Amino acid sequence: MRKKADLPTKICPVCNRPFSWRKKWERDWDSVIYCSDACRTAGKGQKTTSKST
Repeated sequence: MRKKADLPTKICPVCNRPFSWRKKWERDWDSVIYCSDACRTAGKGQKTTSKST
């Protein structure tokens, strides 16, 4: 069994916090971008409203 410290990590582009690999992301870890559903929603909202003045 791996220790949590040995698991790969990424940085969430929305909250800039590190998050670790999870078993449910095993098959698509390369495509995981956000740490949570809340950050995914906020991240997609920022992209669509970035040109508003």
